[in-house]
Amino acid sequence: MFEEVGSVDVLVNNAGISSQKLFTDITDDEWKRTIGVNLDGVFYCCRNALPYMIRQKSGAIINIGSMWGEVGASCEVHYSASKAGVIGLTKALAKEVAPSGVRVNCIAPGVVMTDMMSDFDDTTIEELKDETPLGRLGTPEDIAAAVLFLASDDASFITGQTLGVNGGFII
Repeated sequence: MFEEVGSVDVLVNNAGISSQKLFTDITDDEWKRTIGVNLDGVFYCCRNALPYMIRQKSGAIINIGSMWGEVGASCEVHYSASKAGVIGLTKALAKEVAPSGVRVNCIAPGVVMTDMMSDFDDTTIEELKDETPLGRLGTPEDIAAAVLFLASDDASFITGQTLGVNGGFII
């Protein structure tokens, strides 16, 4: 997969899907699809990038989890479980590859205005802003800044951590 570029310095696993429904209404296909995109995707991308990072004795992997992976969300059990898996994968992999000079961290965003919010009405979005201590929802740029930090030499002594970028929603 990475043969053309020769080295891999940073891998950002940012894929994610979600849907809201009661646990008892989640179908087998919805469960498998959510776990497949949100957790299996991280596994396969890490597995493909790591040989290059280990060989060069450096690299940074940044996985995008969710605050719901830390605390769970009602009516999003499949999403919460998949993102909790990403957090667990991050911690375990960080311990495994740290001796090879590879850092693995996770960002757990809060509510961020992306396409995943398209099903929410204006009233719900305002309520979510009100629930966020900083009084606003996150932006993709907020998450990108955290990724940039974790990929940089400024984070050279950080591995196995989950950075909450959630405006104080989860304190």
